Amino acid sequence: MRIMTLNINGIRSGARKGFFDWFLEQSVDILCLQEIKAQAQNLDDPVFMLPGYERYLAPAEKKGYSGVAIYTKPRPLAVERWEDWPVCFSEGRYLELEYEQLIVASLYLPSGSSGELRQQVKFAYLDELWLRLEALQQRGKPIVLAGDWNIAHQNRDLKNWRANRKNSGFLPEERAWLDRLFAGGFWVDAFRVLNQEEGFYTWWSNRGRARENDVGWRIDYQIISQDLQEALRHVAIDREPFFSDHAPLTMDYHMP
Repeated sequence: MRIMTLNINGIRSGARKGFFDWFLEQSVDILCLQEIKAQAQNLDDPVFMLPGYERYLAPAEKKGYSGVAIYTKPRPLAVERWEDWPVCFSEGRYLELEYEQLIVASLYLPSGSSGELRQQVKFAYLDELWLRLEALQQRGKPIVLAGDWNIAHQNRDLKNWRANRKNSGFLPEERAWLDRLFAGGFWVDAFRVLNQEEGFYTWWSNRGRARENDVGWRIDYQIISQDLQEALRHVAIDREPFFSDHAPLTMDYHMP
């Protein structure tokens, strides 16, 4: 099973740049998108209706903002959007599909880079997300949490780590949250199972020729339950073609 995740930074913008034409050549089973910046009524054009896939959306209430989506070949048994969590639901930050033997979610964590108020929203979101993930662990199925987590975990996960130690996305508290998550033994950073090297990034600022100079951050993950660790076969970060300020992250799993 091949699962791809991408913060597309506007699904309509991505379509104009040829993302879906490229995607249909990649043999992906499940595509998780973040920051779609569109409601369902904006996506009636056939370019957004991919042959062979069902589409599920969790848009933000605010137009042109946030929102997540999943395109899937296998048909899910159930869909969850965490409607009882107001911030998550209203900003379109979580969408989960449950299959017979698997759970896959597309999630988009808030950024705190705009100021202290949003950083506090991010911390509150992380506190609530922790409780949600603890509940997920009790579901008894393998889990893939794919998306833009807006946190670089370790020094090797961003180019200029020294200069960013006081910036949102690399704050000690944020990194400690991921430390704690992975230390519990249930959740695993799938990329690091297969690749321990530095210099692999999924996001580059639009400023200062960051992408050209590879001054990036690895903030997009597939975080998986440990029972999927042995199923991992391959990982790819597709820096080209250029569809967004993020790059698609694709993982192959051997699913019996």
